[in-house]
Amino acid sequence: MANLNDYTIDPAGVDWPDLLSSWAWLLPKEVAVWIVNRFGDLFLTFDDRSIHMLNIGEGSLTRLATDREQFASLIDRGNSANDWLMIPLVDRLVAAGLTLRPDECYSYIQLPILGGEYTVDNMRVVPLAHHYKAFGPIHEKLKDFPDGTHIKFDVADNKQMQRTKQGEDGASPLICVLCRPRQAVADR
Repeated sequence: MANLNDYTIDPAGVDWPDLLSSWAWLLPKEVAVWIVNRFGDLFLTFDDRSIHMLNIGEGSLTRLATDREQFASLIDRGNSANDWLMIPLVDRLVAAGLTLRPDECYSYIQLPILGGEYTVDNMRVVPLAHHYKAFGPIHEKLKDFPDGTHIKFDVADNKQMQRTKQGEDGASPLICVLCRPRQAVADR
């Protein structure tokens, strides 16, 4: 059985209202951050006690459970833990030498919604603040475009905000094709 702490980040001491300000277009005003996986995906408690997952790679918010008790039951079923915490991919990243400091998370070189894969080669380590503040506005701009839309980005130099296995700059591609979130894959 996996230790939850090996696949999560401690949310204590983080200024979540500031970090999530660029996600205000998707989130209700009042949410509590309960669990953070190592990719910065958030498990949020809403006012009605329901648990929702903010998936940063896909820019989606999904209701998972009516409350914490139901969530605890669901995460133990089938591949839920692997899907929600991305356990196999975390294990591969750690084996490849990508470890996290307390204020960091794994992040995407190319977002999954833009065709990026859930692989070690598409991951980098970034400060939590950069992860949320960079991807919130991107997803907000992409939310109304249909699948298959060609997207062109002007990428600024961001070498100071990321670490990769080989120390590369991890620059994102300039042209991507928008593809909507895929179903969860147990081995990612």
